[in-house]
Amino acid sequence: MNYNQNKKIAQITPYTLIIGVDIAKFKHVARAQDFRGMEFGTPCYFENTKEGFEHFLHWISETKKARSMENVIVGMEPTGHYWFNLAHILKENEIKFVAVNPLHVKKSKELDDNSPTKNDVKDAKVIAQLVKDGRYAEPTIPQGVYAELRVAKKIRDLLTEDLQTVQGQVHNWIDRYFRNFLRSLRSGRARLHYNSYGFMLYRMK
Repeated sequence: MNYNQNKKIAQITPYTLIIGVDIAKFKHVARAQDFRGMEFGTPCYFENTKEGFEHFLHWISETKKARSMENVIVGMEPTGHYWFNLAHILKENEIKFVAVNPLHVKKSKELDDNSPTKNDVKDAKVIAQLVKDGRYAEPTIPQGVYAELRVAKKIRDLLTEDLQTVQGQVHNWIDRYFRNFLRSLRSGRARLHYNSYGFMLYRMK
């Protein structure tokens, strides 16, 4: 669903547990706060594994219970493909998750300590603050055949790009090492064609 910023902010109530997660390749960091920006407890460190996600879900449940919260919203940066596993886990457990713009995170880092340096714990807090202010988007995670179609399209795009690169290299080699090739074509003694794989072939009559 698409919301304007006011409607996004309206979803954050005094009973909403806001969690910001800094995504990494192996280990993530999460911080929790309320709608005013008051931080709860200590950061939660969890690995990008099944056990790590179970630990994170348990931490969410315990924090939610301790603070008498009714709902949870988890914000994260869509960093590469590392956030996909966490997003699927949250969706399976019916926990709302949103994505924040990495540029917004970068520009907001200096608000607390006047330093733009990267720090996992600091970034998690910045992400939670952006969610509190309604500066997020709700990503769509395709399921079933739609997920397979998205992957297939991405693979096709990569293969098409690789094929164009190879064809460009072949043209380069012909121009550098077979200078009479085009002249032979004009004289009718050679024929240029592509095989079933799209590669350019040179055949003499």
